[in-house]
Amino acid sequence: MKQAHIIIAPMQAEYNRQVSHLLVDAFYGKFYPLTRLEPGGLAALFEQLLDAFPEEPASQRLVALQEGEVIGTLCLKRKAEADLLAGADNIPVRLPRMKDITRDGQRKMFKLLTALHFLDHKPQEGECYIADLSVHPKARGQGVGKQLLIWAQHYACSDPHLEVLSLHVSGHNQGAKRLYEHISFRTQAAEHSLVRLLLFHEWRWEYMVLPLRKQT
Repeated sequence: MKQAHIIIAPMQAEYNRQVSHLLVDAFYGKFYPLTRLEPGGLAALFEQLLDAFPEEPASQRLVALQEGEVIGTLCLKRKAEADLLAGADNIPVRLPRMKDITRDGQRKMFKLLTALHFLDHKPQEGECYIADLSVHPKARGQGVGKQLLIWAQHYACSDPHLEVLSLHVSGHNQGAKRLYEHISFRTQAAEHSLVRLLLFHEWRWEYMVLPLRKQT
């Protein structure tokens, strides 16, 4: 049976619910120890965050579509120009409307935001960072993750201001590491974090990079 064509497209608000479930499928094991939420509840919180935080100039989320269904997603980040401008701290941040969330939901939302804070990476000048990559369980093994990574590589290479494509991978996730190495990512540093161990039960993280320009 012929496999349906896969399209890589920019994120749209209509995909928020599907993307939130993909993020839970990929990272549930990391967020459950802190939030203690079942998958549906965690997906609902992710959907609220996606609704509240539309894409900014320094980030871009992509989706892989197959017959109109989201089967993969990837988020790219770069150093925000606002970081270089005086008065950037005055830019308003829009949070989810807490009055629409129960007290227990507010507590769990706070825990999720705390977890995301400790997983956050601030890209440096010239760095294009892959913040997350997830593929629908039924689509794994079809090359969806590889297609998203190659799209990200081509995107980053097309920008002369970007010099490296980077990401973090858990030391336990050898399958993902092999995929990244197949695309020519290499481990630049092994990082150990007590905070991440306590929050996510993950002690070792590898920072992997893919240079975009030939060294002279």
